[in-house]
Amino acid sequence: MSAIEARLAELGVILPDAPAPAANYVPFVQVGDVVYVSGQISMGPDGLITGKLGADMTVEAGAAAAKTCAIGLLAQLKAACGGDLERLVRVVKLTGFVNSTADFTDQPKVINGASDFLVEALADKGRHARSAVSAAALPLGVAVEIEGIFQIV
Repeated sequence: MSAIEARLAELGVILPDAPAPAANYVPFVQVGDVVYVSGQISMGPDGLITGKLGADMTVEAGAAAAKTCAIGLLAQLKAACGGDLERLVRVVKLTGFVNSTADFTDQPKVINGASDFLVEALADKGRHARSAVSAAALPLGVAVEIEGIFQIV
């Protein structure tokens, strides 16, 4: 078990197998030492986490959904690294999409669920640039989708 996976276990997180793409795209692309991971949707042990922030979901529930996206990103990154998360140099950037009403303005607080988790799990390697934007709808009605850019060795 890698040091990163040991830290995840301390946090009660076991990475799932990287999910297969749901359409005509690949889950990640590596260019040099950079890995671009396709958007990961909010999914927990009981299935999709759906909802619309500002209508039927709280900011806290949205942040929890964003954390599941970050876990999915790490699962895809592990696959991209041939199973060795110790190859991670740093999280470079996240782009978070929040399924929200037109008047909802707390997208950054929702995406903090992913950002806070990555820093807690990865320390300085988890610090990253970020965008948090609203979406009128997301695939399958999920609450959050996040894509990520990572540097590896």
